[in-house]
Amino acid sequence: MDIGKAFSLAGKTAIVTGAAKTTGLCYGMATALHDAGAKVALMDVSDGVFPLAESLGGAANGYFPVKADLCAKASREEGFARAVADLGGRLDVLLNGAGLQHRCDALDFPDDKWEIILDVNLSAMFYMCQLAARVMAERGGGRIINIASMTSFVASRRIPAYAASKGGVMQLTKALSNEWCKLGINVNAIAPGYMDTELTANMINTEQGRQHTARIAAGRWGKPEDLQGSVIFLASPASAYVSGAVLPVDGGYLAM
Repeated sequence: MDIGKAFSLAGKTAIVTGAAKTTGLCYGMATALHDAGAKVALMDVSDGVFPLAESLGGAANGYFPVKADLCAKASREEGFARAVADLGGRLDVLLNGAGLQHRCDALDFPDDKWEIILDVNLSAMFYMCQLAARVMAERGGGRIINIASMTSFVASRRIPAYAASKGGVMQLTKALSNEWCKLGINVNAIAPGYMDTELTANMINTEQGRQHTARIAAGRWGKPEDLQGSVIFLASPASAYVSGAVLPVDGGYLAM
């Protein structure tokens, strides 16, 4: 095996959802895919995706902004079609990273938060996988990478909707792999551990946050760059025989 070529994404194309914030995990993974050689369509519901892509050099540098509401069928399908067109009519990698979180006691958890979190984190992910697989199947294969979570394995407190959605992501990943691997489409997931991002900013220094830190063998919460190697691996030829896997990137949290 030529190791350099095995991990190269030269000539490949990718869609990354939820990448509009430079402090987010998806932004870090999107730039990793690009640095490995791929052209990347950044898809997000926020208008911020346009100045972000421009700051990265825009289309001339292989970054294409697409605004789309993943929970609205027409917007999702139009955004997906536009992204594929911007990428030259092909799609090699889909990274499903868009996600929401809300902390509240389960007894008081609001209906609207439950519905939007399940819609974004799980339902929209399935529909994006479906759209991508139809394109990939025609070309003989591709890579789908879903973002799961530690809560796919160990449900924490006060996040019932998030835990339910991420448990669903793990099983969805396996179910789609079972059907699509024979089409040349590898479906895997990355399960980030406790990561130092905006979603956890109000938690990391709480008593619960300190308990999580104590369980992490690496002794710290993760950062966006900690996911970059894993996403390149799962997007590249190096992972040709990997499908249906849920890869924890957690600093050893699950092993403790």
